[in-house]
Amino acid sequence: MTTMIESPARTQVGAPSRWRALVVLCAGALMTILDGNIVTVAMPAIQADLGFSGPGLAWVVNAYLIPFGGLLLLAGRLGDLVGRKRMFTTGLALFTVASVLCGVATGQGLLIAARALQGLGGAMTMAVVLGMVVGLFPEPRERARAIAVFSAVGAAGGALGTFLGGALTEALNWHWIFLINLPIGVVAWLAAVRVLAPDPSAGSVRGADYPGAALVTGALMLTVYTIVGAGDLGTSTTAVLAASALALFVAFTVRQGRAARPLLRLRLFRSRLLTGANAVQVLMVATMYGFQFIGALYLQRVLGYGELATGTAFLPAPVAIGVLMLGFSARTVGRFGAYRVLLAGLTLIVAGLALLSRAPVDGSYVTDVLPPMLLLAVGFAAAMPALTGLAMAGVREEDAGLASGLFNTTQVVGGSLGLAVLSTLAAGRTEGLLGEGAAPVAATAEGYQLAFRVAVVVAVAALVLAAVVLRERAGRGR
Repeated sequence: MTTMIESPARTQVGAPSRWRALVVLCAGALMTILDGNIVTVAMPAIQADLGFSGPGLAWVVNAYLIPFGGLLLLAGRLGDLVGRKRMFTTGLALFTVASVLCGVATGQGLLIAARALQGLGGAMTMAVVLGMVVGLFPEPRERARAIAVFSAVGAAGGALGTFLGGALTEALNWHWIFLINLPIGVVAWLAAVRVLAPDPSAGSVRGADYPGAALVTGALMLTVYTIVGAGDLGTSTTAVLAASALALFVAFTVRQGRAARPLLRLRLFRSRLLTGANAVQVLMVATMYGFQFIGALYLQRVLGYGELATGTAFLPAPVAIGVLMLGFSARTVGRFGAYRVLLAGLTLIVAGLALLSRAPVDGSYVTDVLPPMLLLAVGFAAAMPALTGLAMAGVREEDAGLASGLFNTTQVVGGSLGLAVLSTLAAGRTEGLLGEGAAPVAATAEGYQLAFRVAVVVAVAALVLAAVVLRERAGRGR
C-alpha cells in the first residue's frame, strides 16, 4: 500500500523513540476510550446517589458525547495548525482535571458540567492521535504494526471499561471510575511532554476559518444531540433539529468552497478510500457499540448478572482483540491486503450478530453469549486495523490531523447512532409486548433480539459497501 504521508523531519526519528511515542499516544487514547464505557455499568449507582430522573441520567452520557463528537473535527484541524503535540498534551491535561471534578461531584450540575469538560479534553486528545501515529511510521509495514497496536488499545479499551466500571463501583463506589484517571493522566502527560517530538511544521491559527469552524462545530454538536436525544425529543422536534443540522452542514460546505484558508479542504473527500472507509466505519461501529450496550443489558436484565459479573463476562472480548491485533493483524494485512482482511472481518461480525439475534430468555452465557462475542472480537480485530489503514492512505501530511479527527468523528457518530436506534427499537418492542401482557423478562429478551436483528442488517450493509466502494482503490493501494 502506497501513501502520500511523508515527513522528512519525522522519518528521521529513531525506531525506539517512535515506539516509545506510540506507547504514550496509546496511553492517552486508552484513558479517553475507557471513560466512554466505564460509566455505563455505574449508571444505576450514580442515579441512586445523586437522585437523577430517568431522562436526567442520560445526560451523564450525553454531556460527554456532544462536545466530544462535535469538536473532534475542529480539534484535528487546529492540531495541524498549532501542533499536534500541543493539542494532545493540552487535551490530556484538561481531561485529567475534568475527571477529578467528576470524581468529587456531589450534585447533578457539577457532574454534568465536568462530563462536558471531559468531552472537550477527550476531543482534543483523540483528534490528533491517529495523525501522529501515521506521521511517526511512514514505512508501510511498520505503519501496519503501529495501527494494529493503536486499534487494539482502542477496541480493548471499550470492553475493559465495562469491566472496570463494574469492578470499581462494586468494590469501592462510582466516584472511583473517574478518580482513577488522575494517576494515569499525570503519568501520561509527563511522558508525552518528554517523549513526543514537537511538530516542526506547526504554524498558528492566525487567519484560520473561524466562521467555518463555528458552522461545522455547531452542525456536529447538533447532530450528536439529535441522535442521542431522539428517544425523548419527539418526532417533530427531532425532525426540526435534523433539518437544522443539515442546513449548517450545507452552509459549512459552501463556506469551505469560498474561504481563502478553509478549515476543511474539500479535496480531502476526493479520496475514495477516505470517504468510503469513513462511511463503512459509521455502520460497523454502530453495530459494535450496540452490541456492547445491549449485550450488557441482556446479561443484567435477562440473565440476572450483577455489575461485576457483567464486566467480567465481557473480558474475553478485549483479550481476544488484543492478542489478535498485536500478534496477527499486521501480518495478515501485509500478506492478504487490507481490503480482503476487512471483508473477512465484517463477515465474522455479521455471523456473530446473527447468533446474538436469537438470545433467549433462558439463555446461557457459555452457549448463547460467549461464542458470538468471540466471533465479534475476531471480526473487529481483523476489520478495524484494515479499515484504519485504508482511511489514512493517500492523505497528505498537512491534512493528517484533520483526517484523524474526521475518522474519530465518524466513529462517535456511528456509535451514538447505533446506541440511539438499537436501544430505541429494543425499548419499543419491549413496551409493545408488555402492553399485550407478556412477562417482563420475556418481553425484554424479545426487544433485544429485534435490536440484534437490525444490527445484522446494518453489518451486512457495511460489508456490501466495503466490497463495492473500497475495492478499486484498495487494489491500487491509494
